[in-house]
Amino acid sequence: MEQKRSTFTGSIGFVLAAAGSAVGLGNIWRFPYLAAKDGGGIFLLCYLVLALTFGFALLTTEIAIGRKTGQSPLTAYAALSKKFGWIGVLACIIPVLILPYYSAIGGWILKYIAAFVSGGAAEAATDGYFGGFITARWEPVIWFLIFLALTTFVVYKGVDKGIEKLSTVLMPILLVLIVGISVFSLTLHHTDDAGVARTGMQGFARYVIPNFEGMTVKSFVTVLMDAMGQLFYSISVAMGIMITYGSYVKKETNLSKSVNQIELFDTIVAFLAGLMIIPAVFTFQGEAGLAASGPGLMFQALPKVFAQMSSVGVFVGAVFFIMVAFAALTSSVSIMEAIVSCFMDKFHLERKKATVTVAGITLVLGLLVCFGYNLCYFELTLPNGSVGQVLDVMDYLSNFVLMPVVAIATCILIGWVVKPSTVIDEVTFGGVRFGRQKLYVVMVKFVTPVLLFFLLLQSLGLFL
Repeated sequence: MEQKRSTFTGSIGFVLAAAGSAVGLGNIWRFPYLAAKDGGGIFLLCYLVLALTFGFALLTTEIAIGRKTGQSPLTAYAALSKKFGWIGVLACIIPVLILPYYSAIGGWILKYIAAFVSGGAAEAATDGYFGGFITARWEPVIWFLIFLALTTFVVYKGVDKGIEKLSTVLMPILLVLIVGISVFSLTLHHTDDAGVARTGMQGFARYVIPNFEGMTVKSFVTVLMDAMGQLFYSISVAMGIMITYGSYVKKETNLSKSVNQIELFDTIVAFLAGLMIIPAVFTFQGEAGLAASGPGLMFQALPKVFAQMSSVGVFVGAVFFIMVAFAALTSSVSIMEAIVSCFMDKFHLERKKATVTVAGITLVLGLLVCFGYNLCYFELTLPNGSVGQVLDVMDYLSNFVLMPVVAIATCILIGWVVKPSTVIDEVTFGGVRFGRQKLYVVMVKFVTPVLLFFLLLQSLGLFL
């Protein structure tokens, strides 16, 4: 299997594919909300420091495990230590849970693209539009199937002809679109019905200038935990993706340099996502608009913002949702690839059969997600205090419970069982310099597992 394993053609393809996985919906609809909620520049500073330490340790570990073993997560952990093979099972279950609801949300994005390019932008900005759409019987299913088909097609084509080619085309376009919308967002100005004038530059100041008003030790810890949680869920670790992508990396690729580039790309896009959204929402809706989070921000608050931009709003809205669709597609492809790779390694299936099998499983679970807003609707209070239904339960189990468990166990395995030298030797293969080697050892053995433990406690409603 190792001799037949596909590979990225070069480091650029790998970095763009990994960055494409990391740059997803979390950057676009969660990062801006948290930055606005958590004191602007304070949150940004915490996020940056954590990206260079916490995120760096997790990314380096998983990519190195993948390249060292040349296997998917389902079998890679067992290759390092048979007693820790169970981590691979959890790491495979996580993307199986995520892909169905991620594809359903991808379908929502396609629906909004269609609305903006077909003259339905004004209707999309009305209060009941989003709720009416997701609770409809069949329309969300149709858009989910289209998005799943696009994802399946790319994975079916393989690593170099599918994933790498998609990433090398979409990621530069995605970056250009994000920069363009960000610059436009800064030029906005609006006077509301009460005569209050606001500008995009005021929104920019609200975004980047630290706000220490009412800051206590507890509130700072909350900001730190929010930044860590956002980073953790953003960089595609603990769900098998980076191990899978790492297994496709050639030995001559400089892993240390690649990790730095992935960190940089993800952080820049996250910052630009805030720059796109916060000034625009602040300009047209003030502080009240910034309180929206999750799907409410993207599918309810932002269409209202675009509707207030006069004729140019329709164009900006269409470009925005196309950009979001690109981000969602590169991420969903990486999620599906992690599962397909597991099936190929464990059950020795060829790529086409494995891809079709995974698509079939995702189809069944995705239909359950779509029908979770009508036929299968229920409400359940989760341990973290949120109330949700099928999609929220799958998201909670995968992101907030299983992912921290996998990441903590990975740190224990590398930090204390097989030792950090396992990763260090892989990173420095061929004489490559590992610039943050001492920091890595401290992070993977001590700091990162402790931070992850508190993140898990928070998810279980036992901390903060």
